[in-house]
Amino acid sequence: MLQSQAPHVFSHQHQYPQTDSSWAQKHQQHQHTAAAAAPVSFSNRKAHSSTPSLAAQQHAQAQAQAAAAAAAAQHHQQQQQHYSRIGMTGGVNSSSQIPGGQDNGNGIAGNIDSGVSEENRKVLVWVAELLDPNRRESALMELSKKREQVPELALIIWHSFGVMTSLLQEIISVYPLLNPSQLTAAASNRVCNALALLQCVASHNETRTLFLNAHIPLFLYPFLNTTSKSRPFEYLRLTSLGVIGALVKNDSSDVINFLLTTEIIPLCLRIMETGSELSKTVAIFIVQKILLDDIGLAYICATYERFYAVGTVLSNMVTQLVEQQTVRLLKHVVRCFLRLSDNNRAREALRQCLPEPLRDATFSSVLRDDAATKRCLAQLLINLSDNVVDGSNAGPGM
Repeated sequence: MLQSQAPHVFSHQHQYPQTDSSWAQKHQQHQHTAAAAAPVSFSNRKAHSSTPSLAAQQHAQAQAQAAAAAAAAQHHQQQQQHYSRIGMTGGVNSSSQIPGGQDNGNGIAGNIDSGVSEENRKVLVWVAELLDPNRRESALMELSKKREQVPELALIIWHSFGVMTSLLQEIISVYPLLNPSQLTAAASNRVCNALALLQCVASHNETRTLFLNAHIPLFLYPFLNTTSKSRPFEYLRLTSLGVIGALVKNDSSDVINFLLTTEIIPLCLRIMETGSELSKTVAIFIVQKILLDDIGLAYICATYERFYAVGTVLSNMVTQLVEQQTVRLLKHVVRCFLRLSDNNRAREALRQCLPEPLRDATFSSVLRDDAATKRCLAQLLINLSDNVVDGSNAGPGM
């Protein structure tokens, strides 16, 4: 039986001998530059190009202004279309519902055409009530219940004046309760209802990019950085992870780039080690999605430190799964290791330090009814066999 506190399986000497000129040299450089107590950093700084000439700047500014004007006109037209979609019939006139330029914050609720169903009328009223601090809590609760039933809710939330600001106010308002830990169940439920609406916006194809460009996920990172294991904090972390998980579901390189440059991986790794089973599952799903993207795989395998951080947490999860076998978590662990084996240097390291329970029959019983994960595990072992000749990185196809 493995010990409860397993040693690091990604040892320096076994993985990276002195003849390894790629990761070994980068590791030596890191030892001279890293701060003594700083955690592993996934920062990826890039050099900026030189300042363009004044004429070029003026030309670019003129182009940007023209593009902004065109985008504003298109945005206004799309906004009117978005509101009209919520009507019962396609012939509902959006201008009669939301008169252009006349919405003072309550216009959503005050100018609803009679062609809108009663349920959709309630949705629009609740959206308008998000602007009223006295009615916001009940509106958040009602809208979070309806988010799966109203396909255009994300568009309504995003394009309604002041609504996104109100949701961000709800998020920011609990920051003082994070440290020291003072978050109550009621406060956690309220902010999680706001996060559920943000997840709705992050999931929609027409608002996802807007959501990302506004850097709204950054407002969730303080929640992911908490360590309290009380139920209000665990619920807060899980719901925040759900927003990030909604972003990565569509396999967008833009999303992956954003998450890499904003240091999401260390936050996910911590939750993968110490969170509840549900939180671990969503966190490793996010890491798996990052690995499945070629940019994400190259980023994690670019330095010894990044690969070591990810590999060690995955191996520790295997050790935990030996004691408490859960197929939901195991399948993500196997797929992460399989994807890492597509990288030449990571594959060479995994040949020496892949956790033994993945090589023997430890998980045979739990995988008996999961043919897909069994195939992934078999492919992983094939990739790590001595018969496989190192070549270029394979594609994501998993």
